[in-house]
Amino acid sequence: PGHASRPEQSPAESNYSLLEMRVLAPIIAMLALPMAALAKAADPTECEVCIAVLNSVDGLIAKDKKNDLPSIEAGIDKYCNGGGLGPKEKKMCYYMEPIKRSVAQPFSLKMPKDRVCKRLKKDNDAICDVKFAVKVEAAATAEDVTKLRVKQLKTILNDRGVECEGCLEKSDFVKRVLETAHMDL
Repeated sequence: PGHASRPEQSPAESNYSLLEMRVLAPIIAMLALPMAALAKAADPTECEVCIAVLNSVDGLIAKDKKNDLPSIEAGIDKYCNGGGLGPKEKKMCYYMEPIKRSVAQPFSLKMPKDRVCKRLKKDNDAICDVKFAVKVEAAATAEDVTKLRVKQLKTILNDRGVECEGCLEKSDFVKRVLETAHMDL
């Protein structure tokens, strides 16, 4: 008496519900995937130094040797031992040198450079943490510099070899970056 009784489902109705669930579940999953991908937009600076180094190494390897592991390893050595590398590229070579075989394997399979770097990141998180310095144009206004994050402002000052003693607020860092704009390389 006080309980609402549920009508019994016939076997045909329960099969229909099960069939309905089997059809709807994959459709819902397919619709959710693009939304998840949009939610996590890729950082354009992620693995940027790694990708640049691999592209340079790729240019040093003969076309007919691009799937030959020893040739790829020799290309990494040639790039890293050559002159004219910046500090970020040298750091990337430092990380890649001990794991040349791990770099050469996916590289030889013609895997995209960003995927190679993300695969290497599983072995060493620091591979994708190396980023090129944020450049501030000489004609940058205070408004342009204010749009940067404090972390980026600190990096700019660090790259210039400038300390910002007494800087507590973002406005202090912005002021110091603008004062030292002539020191940009």
